[in-house]
Amino acid sequence: MPTRPTPATPAPSDPDLPVLGGRRSSYRERVGDALRAALIAGELRPGEVYSAPALAARFGVSATPVREALLDLVKEGLVDTVPNKGFRVTAVSERQLDEYTHIRALIEIPTVAELARTAAPAALKALRPAAREIVTAAAAGDLIAYVEADTRFHLQLLTLVGNAHLVEVVRDLRGRSRLYGLTALAEAGRLRASAEEHLELLDALLARDETAVREVMTRHLGHVRGIWAARE
Repeated sequence: MPTRPTPATPAPSDPDLPVLGGRRSSYRERVGDALRAALIAGELRPGEVYSAPALAARFGVSATPVREALLDLVKEGLVDTVPNKGFRVTAVSERQLDEYTHIRALIEIPTVAELARTAAPAALKALRPAAREIVTAAAAGDLIAYVEADTRFHLQLLTLVGNAHLVEVVRDLRGRSRLYGLTALAEAGRLRASAEEHLELLDALLARDETAVREVMTRHLGHVRGIWAARE
């Protein structure tokens, strides 16, 4: 399975832990975002028990923010505590994943389509580096970096609407998703094609082509319960 190489222990301002959704985050929150990305990508598997020190070593950070971030994930229902052992990743049913994706489609497709009429071109162009980062991560087979960059791109795009509550709802739904098929796509060299949809989306937004934006978003979200989610 492609995994991110373990980096040296970072300082609290380490840029490898992203700021998501256009908001300032604490180091604990940024560690939590990295853990969520690992959950979404299937690097951390349902039913498995992980200790904070082991995860800290894996991510190249200290154990304290990892433990604190895991306690936040417990509150969100993404992991459960296992006394004297660590934290178990909670399972998500296929029906739950279908429901999360349905809600996301109801929210994100019309919202992003609206941005084709309302978003400032400069704000859209500022997202292009994030879109390219997704492509770079896909080409490298770095699934955690892929999910982090993908989350950052979409939440920052939604931030342009000016509705912070909407962004938090989508953030929560994305955190509950599972994209186990990313591993197979990366190994087959097919993940980059999906990653390039982010650039296609930006081009459609800048062209003020609302129909094209809806088409790209519909196709893109379709992957969440299609090729990105396939277990085999």
